[in-house]
This record gives sequence, C-alpha cells and structure tokens, in this order.
Amino acid sequence: MTSIKTPDWVKHAVFYQIFPDRFARGTDPSDALPQAAIALEAWDAPPTVEGYKGGNLWGVIDKLPYLQDLGITAIYLTPVFQSASNHRYHTHDYYQVDPLLGGNVALRRLIDAAHDRQIKIVLDGVFNHASRGFFQFNDILEHGPHSPWIDWFRIHDWPLSAYDGAKPANYASWVGNRALPQFNHDNPDVREYIMRIGEHWIREGIDGWRLDVPFEVKTPGFWQEFRDRIKAIDPEAYIVGEVWSDAAQWLDGTAFDGVMNYEFTGPATAFAAGDRVQREMVEHHDYWPYPALDAPGYAAKLDQLLALYDWPIHLAQLNLLDSHDTPRFVTLAGGDRGSLTLALFLMFTFPGAPCIYYGDEVGLVGAHDPDCRRSFPEPEHWDRQLLNDCRELITLRKRFTALRTGDYRTIYAQAGVYAFERCDPSDRLIGCVNVDTTPARIPIADLGLTRDSIKTILLGSAEIDHDGITLPARSSCLLHL
Repeated sequence: MTSIKTPDWVKHAVFYQIFPDRFARGTDPSDALPQAAIALEAWDAPPTVEGYKGGNLWGVIDKLPYLQDLGITAIYLTPVFQSASNHRYHTHDYYQVDPLLGGNVALRRLIDAAHDRQIKIVLDGVFNHASRGFFQFNDILEHGPHSPWIDWFRIHDWPLSAYDGAKPANYASWVGNRALPQFNHDNPDVREYIMRIGEHWIREGIDGWRLDVPFEVKTPGFWQEFRDRIKAIDPEAYIVGEVWSDAAQWLDGTAFDGVMNYEFTGPATAFAAGDRVQREMVEHHDYWPYPALDAPGYAAKLDQLLALYDWPIHLAQLNLLDSHDTPRFVTLAGGDRGSLTLALFLMFTFPGAPCIYYGDEVGLVGAHDPDCRRSFPEPEHWDRQLLNDCRELITLRKRFTALRTGDYRTIYAQAGVYAFERCDPSDRLIGCVNVDTTPARIPIADLGLTRDSIKTILLGSAEIDHDGITLPARSSCLLHL
C-alpha cells in the first residue's frame, strides 16, 4: 500500500480564495498597461458575464496586510494567465500573466511579498482545455487541416465551427462550450507541454496548483506523472483537485494531496442553514446542501466522509463553504448571516485547511454566476461582527494544534444539537453547535465529562452548571478541557 504523504504546511493553513478581477485594484509605476486607459465597469456595479472590474495582482499585494491581520496563511488565486475572459478560464498563454492583472512582474512581486509575510500562493491550473485564442488552436483556425497542431485537439470535421452557434461545434470542447477546446492529452507533446507549465511556475516560486476539472482528463497516469514531476521540484508543493464528489481514485497518495471538499460543504450547509437553503440556488450543483439535516443526519454524513480517505488526506483537504462556482453562502441561506456564522464554526474546527471565499468574512452576498463574483466591498459596507467572528475562529485554530491535526470524533447528536471532540497530546477540545431556534441543553454526562473537567469556554456564550451545558438558540461554543 502506498505511504501517503501530504504537505505539512497545508494542515496548518488558512486559505483565502481570490477572484483577481474583483478583489482589489492597485497600481505600480512599472505596469506597462495603466488602467486609466482601460474601459472598466464601475467597481460597485453588478457584475456581468463579460465585463471587467479591473482588479489586479497589484491590488492583492496592497491587501496583504489586511489578509495577514485576518490570519490568512495561503492564497488560492483563480486563473491569472492571459485570457479573453474576466475569469480567465479561457487561457491564451500559460507562460504569461494577463496584462490586465499586471503581467509576470506583478505575479513575481506578489509571490515575494506574500512569502515575506509567510503567506503561500497557489495558482489555478486549467489544463483540461485552452481557448480559441490559444496559439496552437488559433493556428488550426487559420490553416485548417494544414496546421501542424491538429493532434493537440480532437477535431471531428472541417471547417471548424468555432463561433457560429447555429452549428454544432465540430471539435471536442469542455461541456460542449466551443470557446474551450479540450486538449488531446493522449498526445505526448501535449502531455509534456502541460507538465512543463506545472514545473515552470513551481520553479518561479508558487506553492502549489489547484487543478480545474481534473476528472475530465482520462489519459492513464497523467496526474500521477504531474505529481511526480511537481514533487521532484518541491516535495511540499500542494496539489488540490476540483472534484465535487468521492475522489478516492485520486487520493491514494499517487495523484492529488486533497480536493476542494464539497463533500463537507453540502452537509455543513444543510445542517447550519437547514430549511433556509434556497433550493433554486443549488439544485443544478453537485454538492447537495439539501434537504435539511438534523444533528444525527449531519453526524452520519461526516462519518461517511471520514471513512472515504486516509487520515493524511483529510488533513490536507481544502474545506470551503462557497466559491466562484456557487452562490454565496449568505445568499443561498436566504440572507441569514447566523447560518454563515454556524457554518464557519463547523469549518474551522473540522480536519483540513479552511478556505474563505473573498468577501465572505465581511458579509458579501451573491446569487448565481456572475453575481457570486461581486467586487470586494468598501469598508463602510463591511459586516464588522462577522469579520471579528472569522478572526476569532482563525486565532483559535492557530492557537490549538488539536483543531488542526488532532483526532476528530462525534460525541453527541440529538435533534438540532451536535457536539464533537478534537484532541491531541497537548489539548482536548469540545465543540457544540445548536442549530435550533430555541435554547438547548446537553447533559454533561452524555459528553463523558464532569463540570470540573471543563477548564474554560474559549468561544460562545454557553452556560455550564454541574449537570449540563445550555446553548442559546442558533449558537456554538468551544470548550477547553
């Protein structure tokens, strides 16, 4: 059996996902493309499918003090390479950072500035498909069957119908989207090209890759080779796949270190938000935050999840509540910010690296794409209480190794009340959550405790006597034994 090793730093990390066009605008005298000459949408206007807001990597650099103060130790950036889309999943050139983001110079400065603050940088690797503007595909559009790059893609017929929506796309593309021609990964030249991209940016100093739709790559051994070549350069590089369901086939120690843990997102949402979940917001997604779960149902889902993978994998999962592909948590919870507070507690106390989607910590809302990709709000529009709650949870996670690498087990699950234990040789912590709209009481004996064994309440406003713990409605608490 393969001995599974995952990057040690990930187990202790707090991630922050940034959609660069929407996070912050910054400037630098060396920028070859001054934004004053660019037509941009108003920062606070509703986002559109094709419009640009002008957020860039200079802006991310400017925001590093804010992120460090929040407690962030790793940034996951959605795609940054040259592209004709605001989300940049339509890659033109994998070796050039988009000029609107500040180009390669800005990424170099960001890596250095982040590392100076002990913050890691993980890039989004879109290696299943490219774009119509990608050089090799564009050459095919120009020269048809005479192009030397035909075998880089899967062409079905001529002439290519790359733009006419009245005709079927006659080449393989991601989910039939003709703007995203899929690579022919069986072609050794394509395979080598992608491997070298992965290696290049690791050598340039990034700390890992988030792999977009890696399950679409069917070529045997592809991701195993990718891992081997990346780890040969940096054994601690993080490789995390976007897989929304059971990912066991990639998490045996030979491919990915972890995945975006939507298998946690669904149950955590269904438990914390319950019937507040707006079904029309999530029914076409694959992470099932419905129907509502009570505490026994939530416990059962976690047991199933924890049984899926080996423990080193769980410690390297990227845990999240929402992302650029889903509605914002607050919006899908019907505007109930209390649900987000409960879900954040569940995420920050669960094994794996928690990841905040930019703006969630200040109450940013948003429905379906592109609305979930709104611009980061100005300070006067921040939810300060929510921001303080996030900062407090991050502080506690950093303070106690038991919350990062300690054992996890459910110790109580009745009606709307769930309790768990995290422990390691240094500390023993008990977390309790009441999702009901009325106060709840947990008998101390049912937790295997006595009143004297509880050292302090680290978080929350629970009341403790010799017989039990009383939790206010819609609240959580963390106890240090």
